[in-house]
Amino acid sequence: MSRTQSHADRAAPTASADALRRFATEVFARTGMPEADAAVVADVLVWANLRGVDTHGVARIPRYVDLIAAGDMNPRPAIAIRTETPASVLIDADRAAGPIAMTRATAEATRKARDSGIGLALVRATTHTAALGYYTLAAAREGMAAIALAASWPNMAYHGARAAGVSTSPISIAVPGGKQGPVVLDMGTGVVSMGRLNQAKKTGEAIPAGWALDKDGKPTTDSQAAQIPLPMAGPKGSGLALMIECITSLVVSNALLAESLEGTPEGRRHRQNGLVIAIHLGRENQRHALRELSHGIAEAGVLGRQGKVH
Repeated sequence: MSRTQSHADRAAPTASADALRRFATEVFARTGMPEADAAVVADVLVWANLRGVDTHGVARIPRYVDLIAAGDMNPRPAIAIRTETPASVLIDADRAAGPIAMTRATAEATRKARDSGIGLALVRATTHTAALGYYTLAAAREGMAAIALAASWPNMAYHGARAAGVSTSPISIAVPGGKQGPVVLDMGTGVVSMGRLNQAKKTGEAIPAGWALDKDGKPTTDSQAAQIPLPMAGPKGSGLALMIECITSLVVSNALLAESLEGTPEGRRHRQNGLVIAIHLGRENQRHALRELSHGIAEAGVLGRQGKVH
């Protein structure tokens, strides 16, 4: 038997989802997270693994631990609602782990949607949000249509550029699906995610042409040299990423791209913003939904300009 065949025949190590959740919960609890919060973060990561999206699964644990050690992820945040309207809330996440902040946002958005027909939850100053489909799926299971966005630091080239200028900002949309369960879209605005590029670096595999640029802004198929993902569908992907920054970060006066590109102290730190919209599909709740949402966005923008969260 050849060496290659022997390796192929060798069973890959496996672990049950419950074992992974217990392990991740214990790791995060040891960093200082309350056990309930640690369990939420663990569940979001393992959910991604179960979907086959390992780049957003338990492989993120070391990165999250590093962020906590560096002071960029707050294991015990004082999350607070800074403003509230009948259809919206603005949440100051205090650098909470993304799954904690986004789970709270999903709950607030669905609560508002039950009362007003539509609910908007803006999240200011969180950290890596993990797989957004987890949150929109949760809303869809409550009978809501849902949209989630996340903005981050510049790590992707704008169409035609040779340097990172926008983020691989993800978007998820989910709708209830009857007996077959909800229908969920969960995607980034890049051809490939940074997590997938890092995965290729670890395995040493070549990457397809059109995925990424090297440090000099030149196209490459060498995963070791790849540093800058390219936008999905060229100008469409990069344009969508820019607008996600506008509607999440600028609305709450917590710009990410500009500060990072300018090299300010705050811009050099890891941070993200997020947004969850829930839409109640019951007809009786739709009459004033769009009016309330418009009013909520305006109110959130006014409050966001009053102060900046660090």
